[in-house]
Amino acid sequence: MPHFAPVRVRGGRHRLHRLLRHRRRAVAAGLAVTAAALVAAGPHPGADAPGGQRARGHPVTEPVRERHGAQPVSAPVRISDAATVRLLRPGDRVDVIAATDGGSDEATVLARGARVTKVPEPVDGAAAGGALVVVSVPRATAHRLAGAAATARLAVTLC
Repeated sequence: MPHFAPVRVRGGRHRLHRLLRHRRRAVAAGLAVTAAALVAAGPHPGADAPGGQRARGHPVTEPVRERHGAQPVSAPVRISDAATVRLLRPGDRVDVIAATDGGSDEATVLARGARVTKVPEPVDGAAAGGALVVVSVPRATAHRLAGAAATARLAVTLC
């Protein structure tokens, strides 16, 4: 084989920089496409994974409650007629009514459709003062029930 002089390419250094510059752009574009694909394939807010468990590592916000007072609470209510309370069972729906002692025939409905959660056993000798019922109502209604129990006689009607 004959001996040849080395081949020298002009502008090779410029081409090397251009190749590196384009490689950085290609890597950046590849990373952007990968990130977009991961976001698109990840769980969506409000969508649970199969089996009722959420995917780990992806925060999902809980639904916002409507109001603080709309959350049901348990409210003990002393009903003046103990015989009526013996008819109630947990799960029953009742309307709680307040009747004032001031001679007026008007009654006020304090809670509509309250769910009875517990009917405690009466304590000996407490039947004359009525009987206790625990109902599940919104917080604002529980406040009205507690206030009315101090000034009025309370009764229930089955819904």
